[in-house]
Order: sequence, then structure tokens, then C-alpha cells
Amino acid sequence: MLFEFCILESRGVKWQLHPNSLFAILLRSPWWVSALIAIALAAAARLVIPDLYAVFAALPFIVIAVVVGWKQLRAPSEASIAAGLERLRAMSWDEFSHALEQAYGRQGWQVSRLGGGQADFELVQAWRKTLVGCKRWKATRTGIEPLRELEAARRAREAQECIYVSAGEITEQALAFAAARNIRLLHGAELAKLLRSNSTI
Repeated sequence: MLFEFCILESRGVKWQLHPNSLFAILLRSPWWVSALIAIALAAAARLVIPDLYAVFAALPFIVIAVVVGWKQLRAPSEASIAAGLERLRAMSWDEFSHALEQAYGRQGWQVSRLGGGQADFELVQAWRKTLVGCKRWKATRTGIEPLRELEAARRAREAQECIYVSAGEITEQALAFAAARNIRLLHGAELAKLLRSNSTI
């Protein structure tokens, strides 16, 4: 299961682990953390089992180190992320919403505009329905209130997930609220990466 997850992660396919699980934490950490765990585990295992089995015991952490290292190597620099976010903030609503619509379409989602309100887009893929709130993407700081509205829209439309999009800062309270309600936040490097292949950015 872990190997399948790492392969999907390296290909950019999202498959959620529990955010506080060991593997989820390691996937958010620098690659060398997993590498050190793999080395320590292999060294300890060699004391009680043959070398080949010791390597196999450490293999999950070796795979994680490779996947995370590859992702970090390909990650854009902080300067390019900041420049990309500045370009996003300079866009009009029509330009930004069109770019976001195209980006999700490229990922295989069927995208429908909802005409304002608490959510702006509905994404459908097979049985899975996701609501996206992005009207306030230019806001310097995002608090809890727009996340509450998006969560209310998710319940009303019986969607499985919701995503809040922001090119600005998200407060600690809003981060905690999003984590408690399982609202995915699309901001910073992830937002810049999603939209950077669009010709208008």
C-alpha cells in the first residue's frame, strides 16, 4: 500500500493518508529524515536478522526518501513562487477563474461554475464531488468566515470535499478550522504550481 501511494505521489496523483500518520509526516519532511530512519532501522535490524532482510525492513523509508527528494528537487524556488503569486493577485476575476477552470480541467475534472455565492466551482470526477471557493483569492489575509461559508455550501450540495483558494496569508485560526473540517487549502507554492503552466501566468 505504501509503495502504491508513493508511486501515485511521484506522479502528482492525490491519495490522502491520515495527516498525523508517520508516513504522512515523513512525506512533509525533508528527504534526509526518511533516509536517516532507513539507515538506523537497517543497522538495528542487522543485529537480529540477515542483511538482506534488514534492507527490506528499511525499504519503505528508502522509497519515501527518494519520492520526497525528487519532489523537493523539482519544487520551484521561493522567489519564483512569490513572483507567481504576485501575478495571480494582479489578474482580474475573469482571468483568474478561467485559469483555475483550465487547470482543473487538465487534471481530468468536469468543472462547472456555480455563479457566486458560498462556492464558485463544482468539480466532478467519477462519484467524487468537490466544491471550490476562490472569489476572495486576492485577500491579504484569510480568516475563518469564508471557510465556514464554503463548508456550509459543501453540506448543502452534499459534496465529498471542498477546496479554498487564496494567494494571500491564512491565519492560524483558519488553518486550524480547515484541518478540523477537512477543508483543503490551495495556496502558496501549491497554487502557483497548479496555475504556472497556464499561458496567461
